[in-house]
Amino acid sequence: MGKLLTIPVRPDFRPRKRKGVPDPRYVEGQRVLVKAIEYLTKSDLPANRSAIELLSHHFRTNFRMSDSPLRSSI
Repeated sequence: MGKLLTIPVRPDFRPRKRKGVPDPRYVEGQRVLVKAIEYLTKSDLPANRSAIELLSHHFRTNFRMSDSPLRSSI
């Protein structure tokens, strides 16, 4: 019976770059949420705090940081 030789390979943990262009509708959705948060903040901050927290949580958890509405040129 022959010997089995294994050569360990180090795993690559570097983040992989995404390819492609972000969907304009996706970025527009981010822009709408940002505008809604700005409006609620300027109109009545204490009364709208819970709505701002809800929109902020949705924005932080459902969107990628690479698709920022602030950097897009739509």
